[in-house]
Amino acid sequence: MSASFFYAIIPTLAFRSLGVNYLLLIQLKQAIMYSTLQFIHSYWAYLVVFVVVIATINALAGFFGKKEYQPKDFRLALFALIVTHLQLLIGLILFFVSPNGLQAISNNGMGVVMKDSQMRLLAIEHPIIMLLITALITIGYSKHKKKLVSTPKFKMLAIFYTIATIFMLSRIPWGQWF
Repeated sequence: MSASFFYAIIPTLAFRSLGVNYLLLIQLKQAIMYSTLQFIHSYWAYLVVFVVVIATINALAGFFGKKEYQPKDFRLALFALIVTHLQLLIGLILFFVSPNGLQAISNNGMGVVMKDSQMRLLAIEHPIIMLLITALITIGYSKHKKKLVSTPKFKMLAIFYTIATIFMLSRIPWGQWF
């Protein structure tokens, strides 16, 4: 028998000998991980909204003010891209483990989810729109890097980041934020 077998079986035997239900401990661990992920996703969202709004305002100000593209503009656009992608990653994990995501669709059926506005927001609209805004921010960032002068760089960022910001603000579950 391998050593990994003993590492897997010994804790089980130890908990059983103490009268502890091992499955209950696993469920407790999963609940703690889920609530931690939900906490991170909820509070990271404040940073995402703040950074994307600032990057959008910066792009609009640079475009309409005919400013010269600076390294700080590049860093701000990149930071908005990074925090958005991290939020998407956390959100995708939550979609698959949360009772409000895929489980809501599986347990209730798509018809029930689509009829209930709160369930529809959390299981359908929020995830799809957040995928879309991540794609828009990524496209805008990629397109702006290919431009050689300041005005087209700011224009690409302004267009894609503004659309992404509007979509983002439209599908945030505000009732859960405050």
